[in-house]
Amino acid sequence: MKTFALMAALCFTLVSTAANAKEKQSGRKYGSAGCGLGSVIFGRQEGFVQIFAVTSNGLLANQFWAVLSGTSNCATGDGEETAKVFIEGNREALAKDIARGSGETVVSLASLVGCNDATAVGASLQKNFSTIFPNESVSTEQVSDSILGTLRSDAALACNNAG
Repeated sequence: MKTFALMAALCFTLVSTAANAKEKQSGRKYGSAGCGLGSVIFGRQEGFVQIFAVTSNGLLANQFWAVLSGTSNCATGDGEETAKVFIEGNREALAKDIARGSGETVVSLASLVGCNDATAVGASLQKNFSTIFPNESVSTEQVSDSILGTLRSDAALACNNAG
């Protein structure tokens, strides 16, 4: 049983680290293991040390509580910063939903940036799809800037946290 638990923890660690390996960490106080006790102890050091950070984050579910309470480097940023992280993590699904003018990711994005009407947000983003996604190789940063610029420029959307 101990072997199974150890293997499960190792698999979880490897999957977590691999999933976050591409993440750009500019401005963040934590490494690829995410926020939590591990980020306080190990900071942004990269490499094998992040396995220890993940393990520390998992102790007594402290990462869960840190996210809920906004402690241990898990404090949420402003609406624009949060939206950029959301866009980066959901780019493909968001592109499909923007093309349709509606969907779960559009509703979530509208909520994150404090827009009153997700339907209007979907319509506005759909109208500007070719500006937001001019080609397949457009960077996620450019996509984020275009989306937030669209939300900022349309006063009727009343997006309070779009920047």
